[in-house]
Amino acid sequence: QVQLVESGGGLVQPGGSLRLSCAASGSILRIVIMAWYRQAPGKQRELVASMSNGGSTNYADSVKGRFTISRDNAKNMVYLQMNSLRPEDTAVYYCNAIGLTTTSQSFGSWGQGTQVTVSS
Repeated sequence: QVQLVESGGGLVQPGGSLRLSCAASGSILRIVIMAWYRQAPGKQRELVASMSNGGSTNYADSVKGRFTISRDNAKNMVYLQMNSLRPEDTAVYYCNAIGLTTTSQSFGSWGQGTQVTVSS
């Protein structure tokens, strides 16, 4: 079983910055993809950014140039640096990881979510 724990959310003014962190733990052999999703009230969960263990990244068009995803593969952690935040970035942000356990079973896990509110 693989657990994900996010941290770093909060209230920030428009134009401000936040850094989210996510730590994965458990019977992890390899994490292939780590990603951040978000879900705003009344909307579907959407992909914000993802990063492979090889370093390839993918961003939603709405965050390109403002958000940066990074990983520490040795620590099984993923980060999301969010700059130039806008009110429309307000959402619950979820960490997601896909990989293999030490028993060679595939897994896909979600964190509990962390609230990001952008408001003056």
